[in-house]
Amino acid sequence: MNLAVNLADYRRAARDWLRENAPSDDEPGGDPIARAKDFMARLHDAGYSGITWPERWGGQGLTQAEERAFAAEAKDYTLPTYVFSIGLGMTGPTIVDRGTDEQRERFLRPLLRGEEIWCQLFSEPGAGSDVAALQTRAVRDGAGWVVNGQKVWTSVAQHADWGLLLARTDVDVPKHRGLTMFVVDMRHPGVTVRPLRDMSGRANFNEIFFDDVHIPDEHRVGEVNDGWSVAVTTLLHERLSISAGVGMSGQRDNPASLEALRRTLDTSDPLVRDELVELHIRTRALALFNQRLAQETSAGQFPGARGSAAKLLLAELYLFQADLATRLTGPESVVGDHPLGFTLAAAPGMALGGGTNEIMRNIVGDRVLGLPPEPRVDKTVPFKDLKVGTQA
Repeated sequence: MNLAVNLADYRRAARDWLRENAPSDDEPGGDPIARAKDFMARLHDAGYSGITWPERWGGQGLTQAEERAFAAEAKDYTLPTYVFSIGLGMTGPTIVDRGTDEQRERFLRPLLRGEEIWCQLFSEPGAGSDVAALQTRAVRDGAGWVVNGQKVWTSVAQHADWGLLLARTDVDVPKHRGLTMFVVDMRHPGVTVRPLRDMSGRANFNEIFFDDVHIPDEHRVGEVNDGWSVAVTTLLHERLSISAGVGMSGQRDNPASLEALRRTLDTSDPLVRDELVELHIRTRALALFNQRLAQETSAGQFPGARGSAAKLLLAELYLFQADLATRLTGPESVVGDHPLGFTLAAAPGMALGGGTNEIMRNIVGDRVLGLPPEPRVDKTVPFKDLKVGTQA
């Protein structure tokens, strides 16, 4: 009874804080990154950033119940937190799990307060779905490392202060065993960030080049050549955070959301209502599945490969949502400056980022359902003897 009262009080306080502090549409413009950083600082100072993170490292030390309560109150607001989503959902949790105390002390609190922005540096032109085939090299240089190579499809890199970088440190062992994880300074000389523009002219991703970039050994995360296990930790957090919408704004301004479609469509048509009911069922099912995974994580039961199921469900929900919005709104939704245009164009990317739907299905079938795995190449072959892009 007392817990319920306390949780109700927590939710009421969060509601009041958001009402007073969440940005409104009529606020003046200016630098959106500066505004986002200012909001994150106020969010942290009010106790709503890093709700479940350890207090020692700047978090609030609370439970998933409080985090869900805040998320429920925030869903009707467009919070300027997207630029921090990689740090909050992927790189930060990896440092919590696998970093040193010195790394946690240095990086986590500034991340939670919005003082520093993070990106994730895994995919390469020749190693997208097969991340372990990456070729970016990190070579020992005295007390540190020198990195050369290229990364691609990197979100928010143009704003990032730090990146979590997976690089190859040994070519004489099988590809999964010769990788090491680092924290790299994105402002370091030799780091070049270039936007990748789609046919609409938007640049939602970047490519990054590393030319003789020095990284001190104290910025190595985990042991040398044990980077794959650290990367698996990051990928698990990535898939869970994507499915749960960590760092994302609410649905209020999403023109393909159930709420938006109910406002714009003729819901007196029973066929339209049937379609919207299906969208509600899928949305609710994913929310309940994410809630279950969060509860298990809070109880010390990490969901493992089932996080891939959550990510797959979200990608399929986005594709269904985009298709539904297009069919019900009509062909005008995909031309000109229609509000649905960007949402529809971005939907296929959700089936690629964080692992393609096909890879997610393989993971679920192999590691969750116990189905026979696909044929694989010999994992004992050293990386230098492999043809780049060979699946394993």
